[in-house]
This record gives sequence, C-alpha cells and structure tokens, in this order.
Amino acid sequence: MGTQQFSPAPHAPAHPMAKPGFEKRSAPDQEARRGRDFAHLPKREAAIAHYVDRLPDGSDISIKTLAREMADYGQCAVATALRALSVAGHLRVVRRTVQDCEGVRWVSLSYFSRTARSDAWWAAFLGDNVPQNGMDEPVPVKGHEARGHDALARMGRTAPELALSALECKALAPLAGEWFRRGATETQLMQAVTLRLPGPVGYPFGFVRSRLEKQLPPEPPEPVQARYVLECTGCHAPGTVESLPGGLCRACRGIPYIPQPGLPADVVRGKAERLRMSVRAHKGRRDGG
Repeated sequence: MGTQQFSPAPHAPAHPMAKPGFEKRSAPDQEARRGRDFAHLPKREAAIAHYVDRLPDGSDISIKTLAREMADYGQCAVATALRALSVAGHLRVVRRTVQDCEGVRWVSLSYFSRTARSDAWWAAFLGDNVPQNGMDEPVPVKGHEARGHDALARMGRTAPELALSALECKALAPLAGEWFRRGATETQLMQAVTLRLPGPVGYPFGFVRSRLEKQLPPEPPEPVQARYVLECTGCHAPGTVESLPGGLCRACRGIPYIPQPGLPADVVRGKAERLRMSVRAHKGRRDGG
C-alpha cells in the first residue's frame, strides 16, 4: 500500500504590520512574561491583552485590525476592551511629531505595557523620564546645577590633575550645569575639560573654569513643535495627562457634560434691552439725517 502524501496545513497569516509611524510600541522596563500577567482583567480584556502583548513592535493594533484577526470579538467588543486596558494602565495612545525627508509630520503610536502603569508613570515616560523600575513611580530628575556638581566631583577620578575640593565643585556647579541645560552629556563635558592637558596643571579650579567658559556649547534651537500629544484611547481626542486620566476623556469615561451656568436672566434681559435701544437710536439718527 503506497504511502499517502499530505500537503502541510497552511499557516495562519501573520498579524499585519501597521504603516510606519502608526504601530504598536512596547513600553520599556517591563517585568518578565508570566502566565497570569493579566489575571486581574476580565476574560475578554485578558484575552486581547495577551494577544497584543505577543505581537511584535510595528504591528497594527487598530480596532478594525484586531477585530478582523480575533474572530471571537467584533469591533465594539475590541473598542471596549482597549478602553479598559487603558484604564488598567496597559495602553496609551499618543500623537507625536517625526521629521523625515518630507519634513515634520504627525503620527499616532499605541504604547503597550505588560506591566500595569500609573498615570504618573506614563506622564514621566512620555516626558523622557523613564523610571528604572517599571513598577516604581518616576523619580524626580536632578536639576542641571546638581548634575554639574556631580560631574565635577567625579572629574578627579578620571583626571587626578583636575581634582577639585567640595567648595570648588559648589562654586563651578552653575557653570557646569549650564552645559547640561544646553543639551550636553557628562561625557562631552568631561572630554572638553580633560582632553589634551598642557602638562601639569598648577591651578585646577581656574583651568576647569576657563575650559567650561571657552567651550560652552551654543544655546539649543527652539523645538519646531511639541514632542507629543496624548490622545484618548477611545475616541482619539487630544488632551493632557490631567484631562485624560486612565487615558480616556470624559465622554469615554461615561461622565456627562454639564454646561456651566450662564448669566442671570435679568442681566440677559437688560443687555438685550440696551441693545434694542441702541439700534432704535441709531435708526432715528439715520432717518433724521
């Protein structure tokens, strides 16, 4: 009896990738993947979160695409689940500027985090202050002057000829901090001060001050546009961290709009009457003329 040949079963097509600039991005410093990462979520939200978590960066995680690729859920179910993932701290949608050969353009990115994050963490991450531990709240960044003081204090380790005292570090900290305010790194500052030393340095304080002043970087140019704008995960309305708690606007959180009270009725009537009197007076002057 001849061996029957079977053709291999076709593989399911890979999840589609998004257009450049409109894709999934993974948040940094996530905890290792575990089987119960999303056990705190309802079944539907957990299933969608597991699916999105395993997609590579660059994947299209729009509502339409997820609903098409996950046969168990329609667009309404996916949209509701994504809003819930946003509130739980796993998802944020941002609009940001990028520069390419065509100039500056806006793109929308969906940042996903297996580790649930707080609003404060997301605000710090989008502001380029990513906590070292994904579960921690953001640690305040040192000021420029404090960074300058620390750099000067470390200088003696790499260049013993330029070792400074505590009082000298404190005196030069504002000047060194100006380097950081202008966008320089500590490596750039160290190289500018310590490279090509002219033999023994008799007065380190004056030498360091002179080099910091003479090689001070230029003022950085003003940014063309804001770096990012947070968007509502549900309707993509732009907003701020304060106006979009959990990544959702008031409408998507189900909070009705309450109009602010207007002027009292008697004030409105008085303004209307004065307006009518002004019109009649103007008409009388025109007719009389």
